[in-house]
Amino acid sequence: MLLPRKFFFNLVASGLVIINRILKMKKIAIALCLAFGTVVGLNAQQAKNYFINMPDSILPLLTSVNRADCIDFLGSKMKAEVTNRFGAKSEMTTLSPDYIRIQMSAQSTWQMKLLTLNDTTKVICTLSTACAPVCDSKIRFYSPDWKELPTSKFLALPVASDFLSIPDTLTDYSVRDALGTVDLLLIKADLSPNDNKLAFTFTTPEYLGQATSDKIRPYIHTPLSYIWMKGKFQRE
Repeated sequence: MLLPRKFFFNLVASGLVIINRILKMKKIAIALCLAFGTVVGLNAQQAKNYFINMPDSILPLLTSVNRADCIDFLGSKMKAEVTNRFGAKSEMTTLSPDYIRIQMSAQSTWQMKLLTLNDTTKVICTLSTACAPVCDSKIRFYSPDWKELPTSKFLALPVASDFLSIPDTLTDYSVRDALGTVDLLLIKADLSPNDNKLAFTFTTPEYLGQATSDKIRPYIHTPLSYIWMKGKFQRE
């Protein structure tokens, strides 16, 4: 029995509609997979990936070749020491999925930490410390593509009074006078390689000299400990 021509054309048209729907669903599925893969890829990025792709302006002492060599050397269980732009030695001493530490010179270090803002976004924290001879640190924050972000958005930096605990009953005016000289703020900061903590050590007393330092030491509270929580460093 021959099927009516109209019925045949309707059947073909229905088949084409179904095929088109299937193709659209496949395209949507592929797009979702690609998007999911991109998110997973971004989340899977480790500190070493950001370090290798870092602009030279962030850490001018090291070339892009220096940075790649440090990663390769530590990956091969070798000493990660390279000759920097000044012809001196720099060494990567610590590398983990979210943390890097480099001894830039005998007097300076550089640290980097990956911190999580939310399920899909990270922020990069760096610490540069120079000891000449008293140690002082500079902390900065960057987006994953190395755009500098306002430090105040992620951290309320400590001030000198945060490190001092002066009782109202203190009557030794020589000590009060010594504490009054603490007007220069020098702080050494350290990122923890094992967790999301940040420590600030008050180094100004080392600059003031032994006699003054001995007088004010009992009234100094250091280090101050901060922990990364809800997208910012908060004092513990």
